[in-house]
Amino acid sequence: MRAYLVFTGTGPILILTTYDSVIDERLVEKLRHKGIEKFIAYEVSVERTRQLYGVPFEVIARDLVGCEDVRVLDFNGHHIFANFRLAELGEPIKYGD
Repeated sequence: MRAYLVFTGTGPILILTTYDSVIDERLVEKLRHKGIEKFIAYEVSVERTRQLYGVPFEVIARDLVGCEDVRVLDFNGHHIFANFRLAELGEPIKYGD
């Protein structure tokens, strides 16, 4: 499982996914279906995300067991920015033009 902080046109979202990469075409297609055509993403620590989100993380992670899919863990930009320090973010992954 992977966790990504994804910056979209409408604000940041925090996602959990079983895909190997946020730019896996199957994941990108799911994001497109939600109206997200381009984005900048940062992979964040799954363990840190588990610690920060607790039960909601566990519920969503359980829902992903045995399938290839993506779930939004948080879409509240203020909450996401309160939880993750910018210094924790690695190199950006850019998708779209």
